[in-house]
Amino acid sequence: DFKGQKLAEQIFQGIIFVSAVIGFIYGYITEEFGWTVYIFMAGFVLSCLLTLPPWPVYRRNPLRWLPVQEGGTEEKKQGDRKPKRHVKN
Repeated sequence: DFKGQKLAEQIFQGIIFVSAVIGFIYGYITEEFGWTVYIFMAGFVLSCLLTLPPWPVYRRNPLRWLPVQEGGTEEKKQGDRKPKRHVKN
């Protein structure tokens, strides 16, 4: 559902942003760029684990689909179709 997708996107972006800020600050203090990358990657993995699987929290508002209509699904007859134009190069 759309509300679940919005929630997943907000969680994903929030975790990515927080891990980037924490990684930058920690990497700046320790003067090690590697720690910045490791913390950012850990935030990415955590956000993927929380948002990619179809958790029940993201499926609380299912979409209501229209019922199938029997009369509107007739196939076109062969004569009703427009002929295809083939362009020679």
